[in-house]
Amino acid sequence: MGGVEDDEPASKRMKLSSEELIHLSNGSTVKESIVGSSRDLMARPLQSDGGEEVVGSKGVIKKVEFVRIIAKALYSLGYRRSGAHLEEESGIALHSSIINVFMRQVLEGDWDESVATLHNIGLTDEMTIKSASFLILEQKFFEFLDEEKVMDALKTLRTEISPLCINHSRVRELSLSIVSPSHCFTVRSPKQDTSRARSRTKLLEELQKLLPPTVMIPERRLEHLVEQALGLQRDACMFHNSLDEDISLFADHQCARDQIPSYALQVDANGISLKHKLSGHQKPVSSVSWSPDDHQLLTCGVEEVVRRWDASSGECLSVYEKAGLGMVSCGWSPDGKWIFSGVNDKSISMWELDGRELECWKGQRTLKISDLEITSDGKQIISICRETAILLLDREAKVERFIEEDQTITSFSLSRDNRFLLVNLLNQEIHLWSIEDDLKLVSKYRGHKRTRFIIRSCFGGLEQAFVASGSEDSLVYIWHRGTGELIEALPGHSGAVNCVSWNPTNPHMLASASDDRMIRIWGLNNLSAKQKDTHGNGIHYSNGGT
Repeated sequence: MGGVEDDEPASKRMKLSSEELIHLSNGSTVKESIVGSSRDLMARPLQSDGGEEVVGSKGVIKKVEFVRIIAKALYSLGYRRSGAHLEEESGIALHSSIINVFMRQVLEGDWDESVATLHNIGLTDEMTIKSASFLILEQKFFEFLDEEKVMDALKTLRTEISPLCINHSRVRELSLSIVSPSHCFTVRSPKQDTSRARSRTKLLEELQKLLPPTVMIPERRLEHLVEQALGLQRDACMFHNSLDEDISLFADHQCARDQIPSYALQVDANGISLKHKLSGHQKPVSSVSWSPDDHQLLTCGVEEVVRRWDASSGECLSVYEKAGLGMVSCGWSPDGKWIFSGVNDKSISMWELDGRELECWKGQRTLKISDLEITSDGKQIISICRETAILLLDREAKVERFIEEDQTITSFSLSRDNRFLLVNLLNQEIHLWSIEDDLKLVSKYRGHKRTRFIIRSCFGGLEQAFVASGSEDSLVYIWHRGTGELIEALPGHSGAVNCVSWNPTNPHMLASASDDRMIRIWGLNNLSAKQKDTHGNGIHYSNGGT
C-alpha cells in the first residue's frame, strides 16, 4: 500500500516542497526562498520506488529512502535550508508534489480540497481513507463550532462525517457537543488544541500515523532508527551496566568487565580498605535484603534474630526477636515503613521499624521456610504448592496457573516488574520463566553448587540485566540474564553463600550472606560509579546451614 508517483520533473517538485511548505511541524505554511550555491547544481534524476541503487557495505539500504529520512530529520531539527538543499542537490524529494499539496491544504484549512486530494494519493485501503477523512472532517467540525457556526457544524456532521459509517461512538460524542457546548471541551482529543495553527499541525501528525510511511515519513524516524540501533548494541553488550547517557554514537558500544560489581567493599582482609563490617549474628546468616531506598539492610541469622543496619555507618539500628522462637527469613514492605519476618513456629510477623510487632499470622500449611511473593499491584499471589510446581493465583479473577518443573523446586524470586520468575532447582539449575502472559521457560543458568542447602538467587543490575546466586562453594555467581553466560564467580566468603541481594538503586552494588556469619558488599573498583533508580529484586533469604 503506497502512493502513486507523479511524472513532474524534480525541479517542479522541489519548488513546491522547499519554497512553499518548508516544514509541517511549525504549524503554518512558510514561504522561504532557497539561497546558496546549490541553486546552480544540477539535480540528478529521482530514483523510482523500484530502483536498485543502494548505499552501505551490506547493500540493504535503499538510497532514496535513506536520503528522504535524512531530509526529514533535518527539517525536524529546524535545519530547513539544509533540508531543502539536500532535496535539490540529490534530486530526491522528501514528499511527492501531491502530498505537499495535501499537507498545505490541511494546514490552511481547505477541508473539502484536502479530502478530495486524499482520494487521489493512491491509497488502496478503503478503511485508511475513511479514517483519515474522519480526522479531517472532525477538525472542520470543531473549527465551525469555534466560530459559532453551529448549523455548518451540524451539516458537516450529518452529510460528511456520519455517511463514513465508522467510529459511531465518536459520532455520538460529536452530536452531544452541539447540544451541550460545555461538553465540547471534554470531547476534544489532545490533537484539537485551542490554537488553530497548533491544532492543524497536530492533525497532520495524526494523519501521518494513519498513512503508509512510504507516503508520509513518520516524525522522528531517523531518531527512532538510531535509538533502536543503540538499544540492540546495549542488549548485545555482555557487561552492560552503565547509564544510557554514557552510550555514544561515535563508536560501537561495549562495556568492560569492570562494570560488574566484583570488588569487595566490606571485607576483613589485609590490603583492602575496610569501610565497615556488619557483625553481630551468632549463627550463619541466611537472609539479606536491601531497603527500597538502599540506605539500610536487613539480615537474618538461622533461627536467630533479624537485624536492621545503617548501610553507610554499619551501625545496628534495631534487633527483632521473639522469646523462645527463632527467625528464618526477613523482608521489607514496598514503602520501607515496616518489615516482616518468618518465624520457626510457621508464623509470619509484621514489625514497626522501632521493633514493635504489628501483627502475627499463622497458617496451617505454612512451611518452616517457604517462598511467597505478591506482585506489586497486589493482584497475584505466587507460592510453591508442590515439590515440583509453583502456583500463580489471580486474586481478582480467581484463576490459577502453574509452573511445572521436572525437578524439586527449592526457592524462587520475582522480578521487580512482575514479568519474570527465577526458579532454583534441586539439580543445581536456575530457570528463568516468563509469567507475563503465557508461562514460558526463557533461559537456564548453571555453574553454582547446591547439594545440601537452599541457595537463593536474585535479579539485579541496570534494568535487571543480570542474575546472581549464592553457592555452597563459597562463591557468588553472576550470569548475563539474556544469554545465560556466566560472567563472574566471586571469591571472598569462607562458607556457603546462602543468598545475594542486588542494591535496588545502585546497579553496581550487591550484598551476599554466608555461613561464615558475614555480609559482604560488592561494588566496582571505581567507587565513584554513577547511580540510577534501577531495580534489584525485593527479598532474598535461605536456610544457611552450618
